[in-house]
Amino acid sequence: MFTKATFAFLAELAENNNKAWFEANKQRYEDLVREPALDFIEEMEAPLKRCAPQFRAEGKKMGGSLMRVFRDTRFARDKTPYKTNIGIQFRHALGKDVHAPGFYLHIAEDECFLGVGCWHPESDALGKIRDLIAAQPERWIAARDDRHFAEHWTLEGDSLSRPPRGYAAEHPAIDDLKRKDFIALTPLSRKEITSSELVALCEQRYTAAVPFMEFLCTALEVPYR
Repeated sequence: MFTKATFAFLAELAENNNKAWFEANKQRYEDLVREPALDFIEEMEAPLKRCAPQFRAEGKKMGGSLMRVFRDTRFARDKTPYKTNIGIQFRHALGKDVHAPGFYLHIAEDECFLGVGCWHPESDALGKIRDLIAAQPERWIAARDDRHFAEHWTLEGDSLSRPPRGYAAEHPAIDDLKRKDFIALTPLSRKEITSSELVALCEQRYTAAVPFMEFLCTALEVPYR
């Protein structure tokens, strides 16, 4: 699916991030980025049904699991028009945007990783996650410290410097209650990205994250299975 040429294209795009170059190399984008990404998404449909049946692998050029290459520059200082990474997100069937629980694959010239969880959840969703942690800390800690999950995944994201209002500073999971993101990442190498075993590896890592994702789905009142 993905090859060394995929990484070479992403590196060239970073050096020539402008419309004229992209238009001149659009067929290379199709051949080296979009088509391999869509093939990968289609190959992930069956594994997702096994480990995360409420999540969707949608191999569409627009509006599916492949995130658009065009950057939203309206409020950004960086006005370069194109993303220099490949972003693939398998969203919950009830999730409408990137802030809903999801499984993620990031491919870039400088970094590749898998991600799971909720990135920048809206205040209502964030409150629901915190409330379930506060009410059932043992359940949260069991998911967070699950042996298979902890073997591969590391919790990342932004946190508050002080306990959020309404939560006891002495709560046993106070460090997690401070989180503003509930995401976990696991790194991948270029060799793994270009391997014929990438789909199997993703299924293995996503399966290890099931306790974490089940907890988030319970908090947000959406089914996991």
